[in-house]
Amino acid sequence: MKILKKIVKVGLVLTAFFLICYIGLYAYAKMLPKLPIDKANSYYLYDNQNELFQGKNSKKWVSLDDISPHLINATIAIEDKSFYNHKGFDFLRILKSLYINITNGKTLQGASTISQQYAKNLFLDFDKTWKRKINEAWLTIRLEAHYSKDKILEGYLNTINYGGIFGIENASLYYFGKNAKDLTLAEATILAGIPKDPTYYSPIQNENNSKKRQKLILNAMVKNKYITQTQAEKALQKELTYQVDQNKENLTTLMYYQDAVIQELQNIKTIPTSFLKTGGLKIHTNLDLDIQTSMEESIKKNLDYNQDLEVASVVMNPSNGKILAIAGGRDYSKSQYNRVTSMKRQVGSTMKPFLYYAALENGFTPSTTFKSEKTTFTFSEDKTYSPNNYGNTYPNKPISMATALAYSDNIYAVKTHLFLGEQTLIDIAKRLGIKSKLTPIPSLALGTESINILEMMKAYATFANEGYSIEPYFIERVEDIDGNVLYEHKEKKENILNRSLVFVLNEMLSNSYASEFVDYNYPTCINLAPKLTKKYAIKTGTTETDHLIFGYNKELIMGMWTGYDDNRISDVKDGNAIKNIWAEVMESAEKNVEGNGWYEIPQNVVGVMVEPVTGKVATAESKKKKMLYYIKGTEPYDESPDLDALVPTVKTQ
Repeated sequence: MKILKKIVKVGLVLTAFFLICYIGLYAYAKMLPKLPIDKANSYYLYDNQNELFQGKNSKKWVSLDDISPHLINATIAIEDKSFYNHKGFDFLRILKSLYINITNGKTLQGASTISQQYAKNLFLDFDKTWKRKINEAWLTIRLEAHYSKDKILEGYLNTINYGGIFGIENASLYYFGKNAKDLTLAEATILAGIPKDPTYYSPIQNENNSKKRQKLILNAMVKNKYITQTQAEKALQKELTYQVDQNKENLTTLMYYQDAVIQELQNIKTIPTSFLKTGGLKIHTNLDLDIQTSMEESIKKNLDYNQDLEVASVVMNPSNGKILAIAGGRDYSKSQYNRVTSMKRQVGSTMKPFLYYAALENGFTPSTTFKSEKTTFTFSEDKTYSPNNYGNTYPNKPISMATALAYSDNIYAVKTHLFLGEQTLIDIAKRLGIKSKLTPIPSLALGTESINILEMMKAYATFANEGYSIEPYFIERVEDIDGNVLYEHKEKKENILNRSLVFVLNEMLSNSYASEFVDYNYPTCINLAPKLTKKYAIKTGTTETDHLIFGYNKELIMGMWTGYDDNRISDVKDGNAIKNIWAEVMESAEKNVEGNGWYEIPQNVVGVMVEPVTGKVATAESKKKKMLYYIKGTEPYDESPDLDALVPTVKTQ
């Protein structure tokens, strides 16, 4: 008890000290220019048609007169009941919270005022350093020195996060389909509860938590004499209907694109840091709203059977790196975690095209054979590796590289990997732009390392772009509020792969849905054949928990992942679903594109009619025939060389 008394005394002394400091700082702040809150935190985002699109920071700003008094009173009652009586800091509340936190040995109560929260939201990051806290205090003083309480409250309500929807007008339209001035007491108290923890108190995602928070707010309003107990009870019992607009402006995936844009913006060094939140920047992006809409609709339709399954999806122009659409998850209002920009997962067999390009560089051809059979690989004195083919299907005979790729044969891949040396795959992956850590082990050929989907898109885009590497990007140009160009993207292309070898690889990848390859097994995407009107290179990948697909032609590339955030085992059905999504989105986007989207045959490449499985030149007696492509001088002959004996440390079971 004595210790607590001492703490209180110290607290009172510190409070007196801070009051004296405050008076001095307040007087100094009065002499400084006003903080530019009219522009603060205002980004204007434009799509690739130069149309302003609704988003996280493209706010519908409303005055206090156009906000329901219920919402205003609810916010003050729960966030800062002394708002109109303090000068930015509630010192009594600070002492009370200090006492409660010390007596309980942990942080249970905060003391931030609305003015402090507004300052933080406008100008600061959300780290918890003392430097940030000091900056927050100083900016709060400057706000209070120049702006009325009504102006501060108005700004706060127009910028606060209501579950991925920023600003009360946007939130009111999003959740209830009405203007903020028309919110009822029940609706207002639901919305006022969200900013405390936008995910935990989301009425869409966590309705029970939302209702508990509403009850707390209603009780606070009764205590502060904003409403009666009877009004509170009626509001609590009121059943609410939530209305999420289905317009393009309110796509549930669109805000993932916006977050990615802002993240990229923060990395542009030519734009002053102060402009990022106070510049009223006009950001011209590569967003294609038609593709974004098509992708979201397809995701909803094909994954309707499993609401827990998450996605990461990207559509890009491979010739220049323009990212046209993304889905960092299924619904931003339920989860703001952007799986496109932030997540790394095992990529499974989508790693194999990197391996097979390396093989082509080292003398392999589509006809090069390895025997596919149940095999154990010994890669050290005491370590073995026994991969399985999907469905435990083995032809128990030599198969061509073209067939191995069409079937995604694991045995062939590991044999190729070991034949080339484990470092070879790492080297080609790094050349393609993979920055994630890769370990030289046999299983690397089967994609056991975790890689971000944008890294994979960059790598696959190099194949789609005939050997030229590009950087994926969201922002085309940035202007200040007056239209002056602060930044403009400059295209950088680098030729890092052999065009002819890339063509050979792309042709092999187009066999993933070719009926000519149906034999002892089926190509991995054979079910897509009836849905595709153009020619595409496609590769799927499967792990125990995840499914992936990357597919492209010279006009578009789309990559997609699906799985669970908690790494639950995924189902075959999930893999088929993303194949369908990929096909629907690509075909929809390609409708307005002339031509077949495929590549011209390089002069030093020749087509040969072969037997797909064996890789031998087809004859009149051949049951299956397919045109495969080779660098001139490497065309197949009757007998392929036996490479199995050259693979190190292999034991057949």
